[in-house]
Amino acid sequence: MWREIVELSRPKNVVLAAITVPLGAHLALGDAWTLQALGLVALQTTSAICFMAAGNTFNDIADVSIDSVSKPQKVIPSGRITIGNASKIAYAFTFLSACFMLAGAMFTQEPVPLIAIWSAAALLMYTYDAGPKTKNMGLIGNIAISLMVGAVIVFGAAAVSLASTELVLYAAVVAFFANLGREIIKDCEDMETDEGRNTLPMRVGLMNARATAYVFILLSMVSLGLAHYTGPLEYHYLVFHAPAIFILFSLNGPLFLGDDHKAQQNVRFGMLLGLLAFAVQVSIL
Repeated sequence: MWREIVELSRPKNVVLAAITVPLGAHLALGDAWTLQALGLVALQTTSAICFMAAGNTFNDIADVSIDSVSKPQKVIPSGRITIGNASKIAYAFTFLSACFMLAGAMFTQEPVPLIAIWSAAALLMYTYDAGPKTKNMGLIGNIAISLMVGAVIVFGAAAVSLASTELVLYAAVVAFFANLGREIIKDCEDMETDEGRNTLPMRVGLMNARATAYVFILLSMVSLGLAHYTGPLEYHYLVFHAPAIFILFSLNGPLFLGDDHKAQQNVRFGMLLGLLAFAVQVSIL
């Protein structure tokens, strides 16, 4: 059972959350880490891990009819876990996430931003697969997921009561636009099996959707540049972002060739490199 629970949580995405929350805190704190800050960030990192595991599980429950055709090897379609048990697991993860968040909020100087970010993310998660089901609304669903990705960075800063730090907000905007491009590319990749959804590729065609995704990728790099030229970072430190910029700029190749899987994987890798480059720059300033 534990193996199936881990598989439902999607470890690759969970690892990204485990990195992003401490990153947000580091961008806000710089070298001013304390033992208390470490404890607070550890609590909120655990909360984010549980939150993401819950969201991924709810998503698999909602997609069971699609996955039974396109990905029958997944946990729920293969029968290794029933829908009822998967729902219990998802709610348990949600409850644990809320408990860890509230435990940390009790010891922060400014708990309101922390609680507000978690609550907003929970609403976005709920409405994505239930309620109005923004997942089926194409670009609106893509924006909802990307808002949650950007919010995780701010959530990390909020853990140490520094949610409004300028560099943190720049990093969140960069992550938002990059992930928005990736979500659209993923919809291109899954277009043939996305029954019941009204995704952007279905509405405007594959090539137009890929071009739109690339525009959002470029906007993430514009935001990155602004952080150096008008924001809190020195312009010559842009060199630390060179690997990420190269990867993201080169996406036009696989996108033009229709290799959506490679493109969306490259966006994830480029986004991770870009966020780590922010951390490196904070460490040397």
